[in-house]
Amino acid sequence: MTTSTRGAAQAPAVLVLEDGRTFRGRAYGAVGETFGEAVFSTGMTGYQETLTDPSYHRQVVVMTAPHVGNTGVNDEDPESKRIWVSGYVVRDPARIPSNWRSRRSLHEELASQGVVGISGIDTRALTRHLRERGAMRVGIFSGDAVADEGTLLAKVRQAPEMSGADLSAEVATQEAYVVPAIGTKKFTVAAIDLGIKGMTPHRMAERGIEVHVLPATATVEDVYAVAPDGVFFSNGPGDPATADHPVSVMSAVLERGTPLFGICFGNQILGRALGFGTYKLKYGHRGINQPVQDRTTGKVEVTAHNHGFAVDAPLDRVSETPYGRAEVSHVCLNDQVVEGLRLLDRPAFSVQYHPEAAAGPHDAAYLFDRFVSLMEDQRA
Repeated sequence: MTTSTRGAAQAPAVLVLEDGRTFRGRAYGAVGETFGEAVFSTGMTGYQETLTDPSYHRQVVVMTAPHVGNTGVNDEDPESKRIWVSGYVVRDPARIPSNWRSRRSLHEELASQGVVGISGIDTRALTRHLRERGAMRVGIFSGDAVADEGTLLAKVRQAPEMSGADLSAEVATQEAYVVPAIGTKKFTVAAIDLGIKGMTPHRMAERGIEVHVLPATATVEDVYAVAPDGVFFSNGPGDPATADHPVSVMSAVLERGTPLFGICFGNQILGRALGFGTYKLKYGHRGINQPVQDRTTGKVEVTAHNHGFAVDAPLDRVSETPYGRAEVSHVCLNDQVVEGLRLLDRPAFSVQYHPEAAAGPHDAAYLFDRFVSLMEDQRA
């Protein structure tokens, strides 16, 4: 990625997909060039949480909501210390943000962090194209980076693909740290950071859990050095087929029977540990309005998603695994994609979506309580 913050508002920009389709607009954020996987998010709010979610590393996010940036950027809502998206695509950026917490405009924040974006394009047409053709590599070029379309297309096709990408270690913490329990400490949890969002340990801390956040490279010995009552595997970017180390750590946790909870990438890792395969979705689930059914209760939740891969597990039966019986606990009502797994003979479960859901919705917050119940039962 090469960027500049000069002249962004006036600079022409072009978005080039790897199949050759192009969209022309204006620079938004930094000026320069960037590459990634083109994906779309259907959320109408929460753009600040989306931008700072490490799971979006190496992705160019297309916002389906036409008007973006209304509430500006504040210093309270980021999910991490930086913006992780590779590029940002909006139709009509707000000219003047209006919110009592706003400290600067979204354009200013993107520019200051060197994030190349584009505005003024038909994001509806682009989204329909990605739904029909699938997520694909893309480049955004603005200012001096704009050249003839043949040259730009060649650059896009040289960019790495998301399939086979091992990215967790690139976004995870390098040093372990502790998020203290709020109020009385009840439990200790070792959380493997594969791209964790700041709200996730906070949701556990609210329930009296002291969270030890460990690097993606943490070993089984590192996990049990904190004497955990439970182990958590976070969300994160990349292809779960490359996550051999986290799978081996999770397998060891399952062997010991320690209560285990995984979300998003952690769900895919549990799937692999149980012997299921994973596969790449055509265009993924991204946004804060995805309907999921909890098959253990029959209730339907509106949930926050960000995943391009899924677990290949049977929906119609209980499966035998190396760690006992397992079943699909949650399913997406749009396309029947596996959205959760549950072991019936050991205290372990996972979901494919984001129950911490900063910016909402909060339908799935009960899953943290379910994790607490597993630890209470184990202690009893």
